[in-house]
Amino acid sequence: MKDDKIQASEENTVDNIYQAIRNQILTGTLEAGQWLREVEIGDSFGVSRTPVREALRLLASEGMVAHERNRGVQVQSWTIEDLNEVYNLRSLLEPWGYKLAAENGTADLVELEELACAMDEEALKTTFNIQRITELNNHFHSSILRCSGNQRLCQLVETIVQVPFVYRNFASFDESDFKRSFAQHHEIVESLRARDGEWAESAMRAHLHGSWKSTVRKQAWSQPRSSN
Repeated sequence: MKDDKIQASEENTVDNIYQAIRNQILTGTLEAGQWLREVEIGDSFGVSRTPVREALRLLASEGMVAHERNRGVQVQSWTIEDLNEVYNLRSLLEPWGYKLAAENGTADLVELEELACAMDEEALKTTFNIQRITELNNHFHSSILRCSGNQRLCQLVETIVQVPFVYRNFASFDESDFKRSFAQHHEIVESLRARDGEWAESAMRAHLHGSWKSTVRKQAWSQPRSSN
């Protein structure tokens, strides 16, 4: 029993460190290219390097940090070129997945409508809660993709669409971008309700294209810092 308590305590410590660093990356407190020192992080949490190393491993698996051989760990940097690669892959895979989802007719339309409305409500607030919007958006889109019935497609898209990409993409949006994007969510729901595969495919492709254009227009992505 004592060993179980020790293990649970260690797991909680790792999760606390992981969540704290993840939040700092998403909010921009930790900037792209910034080095993360295990000793410094451990000292700030009052722990050894072991749970810090595990937390950083989890963050690396999400694409939030990158390990540099013989140098350490740094916050992942993304460029417009990176986003272009992601956009091109998403524009090929996700619209097809939405076509399959519409034709299958298994999507939970009530849940999707609630998620779309929740994002509408966030857009009406004085200050946008980007993290909350990102969570709602990811839930909305992943729920639809699962209804494609193609597990390999879901897994492939999951490896491509990383949380920092989506978060930073929303960070580049202005009020008109949010309104357009959220209106498209409702159109996607209607295409699923109609079980119209071609409409769903077209609506998702337009949704991705609009998001991509907004990001490029504002040049909001961090450029990699010099390694010197």
